Amino acid sequence: MTSAPTRPGVKRGTIPVFATATAVTVSNIYFAQPLLDEIAHSFHTSASTAGVVATAGQLGYALGIVTVVPLADGARLRRLSTVLLVITTAGLLAGAAAPSVALLGLAALVLSAGTVLPQVIMPTVVSMAAEGNAGRVLAAVGTGLTLGALLSRTVAGLVVEATGTWRAGFVVAAVATGALLLVLPRYMPEPPPTAARGKESYARLLGSLPGLISQYASLRVSAALGASVFAAFSAFWSSLAFHLTAPPIGLGPAVIGLFGLFSVPGALAARYSGRLADRWGPLRVNVMALAAGALAFVLFAVAGRSLVLLAIGCNLLGFGTTSSQIANQARVFAAQPAIRARLNTVYIFSVFAGGAAGSAVAAASFSAAGWSGVVMTGLGFLLLAAVALTWHTVRTVHGPAGRPPAGESLQGSRVLRGRARKPGPFGARPGRAVNPVGAGSVVLDEGCPPSSRGDGGGGVRS
Repeated sequence: MTSAPTRPGVKRGTIPVFATATAVTVSNIYFAQPLLDEIAHSFHTSASTAGVVATAGQLGYALGIVTVVPLADGARLRRLSTVLLVITTAGLLAGAAAPSVALLGLAALVLSAGTVLPQVIMPTVVSMAAEGNAGRVLAAVGTGLTLGALLSRTVAGLVVEATGTWRAGFVVAAVATGALLLVLPRYMPEPPPTAARGKESYARLLGSLPGLISQYASLRVSAALGASVFAAFSAFWSSLAFHLTAPPIGLGPAVIGLFGLFSVPGALAARYSGRLADRWGPLRVNVMALAAGALAFVLFAVAGRSLVLLAIGCNLLGFGTTSSQIANQARVFAAQPAIRARLNTVYIFSVFAGGAAGSAVAAASFSAAGWSGVVMTGLGFLLLAAVALTWHTVRTVHGPAGRPPAGESLQGSRVLRGRARKPGPFGARPGRAVNPVGAGSVVLDEGCPPSSRGDGGGGVRS
């Protein structure tokens, strides 16, 4: 019988509610992407100018990550989730009424800054996970996040096709987001699940963020991987509408939106990457994710007018992006529970800054070189991710004296499940050891002992 993924005492249905909430809220960033061509025609402007809406959404989300998510290390989560849902709903309604591209972009910036609930939920759900199940719960919620990003395009395309206006998409999103006010706050823990919550001021919370980058090598590599992979993902999806509406394909917004629906199998398959991360560690999942993403862009390059190849590539890209996120966050959340929200702040800020860069570069590439330029852009970002992962792995395995640098673990090892082993040559026998982080954390070690600072393999300071 499969054990429950959450700790005893966690309200039943919390994981499905969290997954649904992440799907609905994250969709607010992406549903406008298949509408960009309609927006450009509505305001009589160019495709690159309309692309500002997508870029503003990414930048707004990154801004919200930095200014809002750190609060989750000490705020009342029910109150925080309520305020964020109200702000996002108001921003969506403002977008629906926007009289110009500039004001629409501003509305996208504001609503995206408020729709950061997924990144409040992620560290929260890890703290609610049963021991050895961090990857599993991250995969469940992360799959909801990916499905929201993909299906939002489908729903938006169908709504526009039925109503004849892109503004209806914003209205529907506002209704869905507002509906969460009736459900989500009741499932948020109160008080927060981790006991070691400090009473730090807001200024100190923000001031502590830069230091985390220098302290945690696992955070640095995860941020680099997340930014690069998501840049490739955003480059593809922010340009797909322009590619499919242009000759010789010439599709409408409803059919373009269906590509999100076609990508669902890949996103669902990525859920199993959480169990792999729990069992084998993040490294192998990262390698698998990069391979899937690279193969996707190869298919995009050779697809021509073939919608089948494009759909297969969409599945591979969705699988690779979601798997990469799961592995990266499993690595990041191996640190102290009391600062998980801040670690996630730095990580997700990097991811969505990369997404904004991917959208911007892809818009310029499409204008200059068409679809081939977008494909090369995506492959270029994935190459950067491969270089970052290789560099980190080489430094970890081949540190001074031919062994891992002090305080670092071998990313890609098995997850420890709390069983002590007899000491080995370095003070801990290779294999399993006691998890010093706590229930629901992912700690990595294989041949390298936990740090003397007590922060465990994957999340230790460098």
